[in-house]
Amino acid sequence: MRSIGIIPARYASTRFPGKPLAEIDGKIMIQRVYEQAKKASALHHVVVATDDERIQKAVLDFGGEVVMTSSEHQSGTDRCLEALRQQEMDFEIVVNIQGDEPFISPDQINLILSCFHQENTEIATLVKLIEDEKELWNTNKPKVLMDEDDFAIYFSRQCIPYLRDVEKPKWLEEFNFYKHIGMYAYRAETLAELCALKPSRLERAEGLEQLRWIENGYKIKTAITDEEALSVDSPEDLEQF
Repeated sequence: MRSIGIIPARYASTRFPGKPLAEIDGKIMIQRVYEQAKKASALHHVVVATDDERIQKAVLDFGGEVVMTSSEHQSGTDRCLEALRQQEMDFEIVVNIQGDEPFISPDQINLILSCFHQENTEIATLVKLIEDEKELWNTNKPKVLMDEDDFAIYFSRQCIPYLRDVEKPKWLEEFNFYKHIGMYAYRAETLAELCALKPSRLERAEGLEQLRWIENGYKIKTAITDEEALSVDSPEDLEQF
């Protein structure tokens, strides 16, 4: 299976304009993401997809590959599809790599790609066991329920499932709760289908794009990781590196 890692990178950001060009210990963030992705042995190709000439120039300057995409895309998923269609080679699997995780683990990229060894995998993502009670109740950390075959049943900003007759301080002792790690991979034909879907009622309710896919009958395979890359949402987040 030929696979491509696509890193969507926008310049405009409400909380942090120009985030992909922010410097971290001598290198801009998009360069660090790109270099980490290139270390993933299961990936055959890596490209940045942007709508801004400043990011395009920066990627070319450090020797990376970049394609220009529309500024009208509503999500990174849509940007990935346009970037895929610009490739001269055919790829069976597409990994959507977050552009704001400068130290993303290559092992996680390899792990998500391993999900496609199972022929009925259409979409794959990563989950991580919740061990901190604060994360359990943090609505900015989506939770995931999986079935016996590790396909996602539902994603929610609330803690799921609800443990009846168990005091909340004891929930982590009684059940394994998982949070979503926001990396996705898709079969190329599935990606095209997903981008044709209209926003769904569950997606609008929770503000989670992946619910649109589940609501339309797509199955999302999950793999459990014990790693989590630090992400950058605001200039203050740079202090964690």
